[in-house]
Amino acid sequence: MSGLPAFNEFGDLPPGLHRISLAGAIAHFGKGTGQRSRVGERLARIHALANSTAKLRRFIIFGSFVTDKAEPGDVDVFLVMENDFDVSTVTGEARHVFDHMAAHNLLGASVFWVPRAACLGGEDEAILFWQTKRDGKPRGIVEITAHDRE
Repeated sequence: MSGLPAFNEFGDLPPGLHRISLAGAIAHFGKGTGQRSRVGERLARIHALANSTAKLRRFIIFGSFVTDKAEPGDVDVFLVMENDFDVSTVTGEARHVFDHMAAHNLLGASVFWVPRAACLGGEDEAILFWQTKRDGKPRGIVEITAHDRE
């Protein structure tokens, strides 16, 4: 099993930051429907592209993909990048990860990113911001970790 808690009565993970490997997240959330499988593949691609910069510090998933919704439309991601990350040096398909509209149109994702130094209130506070849904209710979010840190 993934080690993630059960969904609550609203279909969300309980509030908090839940850590899991990429393989664990895809195994847990990328099954059940064809759409979930496709979104899981998108997630893996986005993670690989962000990681290819060698400047990825934290990879956070929020939104419908990490709920019990049968047909999530996309995957929502928040990236914290190292302070010396320079988006102007990113080339190829990885460039799309750091352009919100390109990520949406070409990768099927809503990607938000920030260098570590720009995290208002600190890195952890910036990440926990994504726990609040549009309706103001709290939800759980997921951080992708290295396999050996799970």
